[in-house]
Amino acid sequence: MFAVIKTGGKQYRVAPGQIIRIEKIEADKGASVSFSEVLLIGKDDGIQIGRPALSSATVKGEVLGQIRGPKLIVFKKKRRKGYRKKTGHRQSLTVIRIKEIAS
Repeated sequence: MFAVIKTGGKQYRVAPGQIIRIEKIEADKGASVSFSEVLLIGKDDGIQIGRPALSSATVKGEVLGQIRGPKLIVFKKKRRKGYRKKTGHRQSLTVIRIKEIAS
């Protein structure tokens, strides 16, 4: 069984027991979170597709922690002008273990 959820402007394919990293949500370590925007659920007997989301489906998970993603380098340059600018960025992420998919 798997599901496709939408959170933080991105879509994730999840299954029970899977650990995912999503954009930061305000929740403490060990807290329970629920995702109500479920776009698709796949089972052995078929697939349920929402238009745009399934109204009765939820995906429940547990927060494992808050982390920072890898550093991304942003380098801007204009040739022959002497303009160079280097900055970096680290995204704040939440690590979640998927507990169950309820349809």
